[in-house]
Amino acid sequence: MTDPSPPPEGAAVLDRLHAVLIKYVILPSAEAIDAAVLWIAATHAQDAWTHAPRLVIKAPEKRCGKSRFLDVVDGTCYRPFMTVNSSTAAICRSITDADPPTILLDEADTIFGGKAAESNEELRGLLNAGHQRGRPMTRWDHTKKELERIPTFAMAALAGIGSMPDTIEDRAVVVKMRRRTASEKVAPFRSRRDGPALKQLAADLTAWLRPNLTELENAEPAMPLEDRAADTWEPLIAVADLAGGNWPERARRAAQAMNAAREGDTEFSDRLRVLIDCRTVFGNMEALPSTVLLDRLKALPESPWAEYNGGTGLTSMKLSGLLREYEITSQNIRFGPPTGQVKGFHREAFIDAWERYCPPADPGESVEPSQPYQPSQDGVSAGQPPVRLLRPVRLESSHDQTGTA
Repeated sequence: MTDPSPPPEGAAVLDRLHAVLIKYVILPSAEAIDAAVLWIAATHAQDAWTHAPRLVIKAPEKRCGKSRFLDVVDGTCYRPFMTVNSSTAAICRSITDADPPTILLDEADTIFGGKAAESNEELRGLLNAGHQRGRPMTRWDHTKKELERIPTFAMAALAGIGSMPDTIEDRAVVVKMRRRTASEKVAPFRSRRDGPALKQLAADLTAWLRPNLTELENAEPAMPLEDRAADTWEPLIAVADLAGGNWPERARRAAQAMNAAREGDTEFSDRLRVLIDCRTVFGNMEALPSTVLLDRLKALPESPWAEYNGGTGLTSMKLSGLLREYEITSQNIRFGPPTGQVKGFHREAFIDAWERYCPPADPGESVEPSQPYQPSQDGVSAGQPPVRLLRPVRLESSHDQTGTA
């Protein structure tokens, strides 16, 4: 029996990069690993691309492996320019029209989070403009008395805690890091010892890809995505098609899976949050008027509803819109004496969605059997204690990991 044919040259190099990445870093999925491999490889052919995809490496907490991931990217990408707190001008001056570097921005949450965000709008604009070729920054040179066009096109990776600005993530391959569990093991990384092997791998990627720049520039790969997502993923899929083997299929699977996950987060985060919070504020009530439900949602500690909708607060219309996808709609509910009715929500309408979509409630948050709503003049159910505002349900996964990476 003959041995199977070895993978093509490009596929073999990508396989080696894949092995190195999983040696030092735990990534959340097979698709995320493949995406990272292809992004790193694509940095070695930047002159071929019309779009320069960003790589966003984010995590909810410290010690999730972001910096170690960036160390591996630094060792294997093309002409890395690592920076933590460089000025926008310094980054601009580091980008050249031909053969641009790869910008690696660590601790990006300190730049784009909190009060610092407003003062770093120019850097955000640079990163947004640099996603597409031919979007230079223009400045007036007082010395030469002429306009100066500063190139911005360069691939860039950003690592930090929490989300990056939406305009950056919209142009990025987004990898959500997690803490390792006790059973997940990685090799320790030492730059002096392990760095030379990474640099050799980077050289091999360059040696494979640079002679194929013309082919990559003219490539029109079949894309599983559309619009800006297709622009972002096209360089990665072009690299996979050039590599051959099983990489073309893996690249498209990664593009679809990671793009779907990102869209899912954006589309359903507010809906899921309001669904969970409704479970909390309903307490032991059988039904609540819309106005009471809204007031109790806005009163929840650390909830976004008081400042939702551009600061005006969650409205009845917005609440109905968020719940509509779960097939939860407001109904007429009995107001109690004097006989009348108001618009509100029945607990029964939520139960199926709570069971299907919400994480389990803590045992200490169990409530008594449901009771009918009978308001008194102060809006509290007559003859009963006020609805208890239970501790908000945690949105993090129950599989939070421990350890360092």
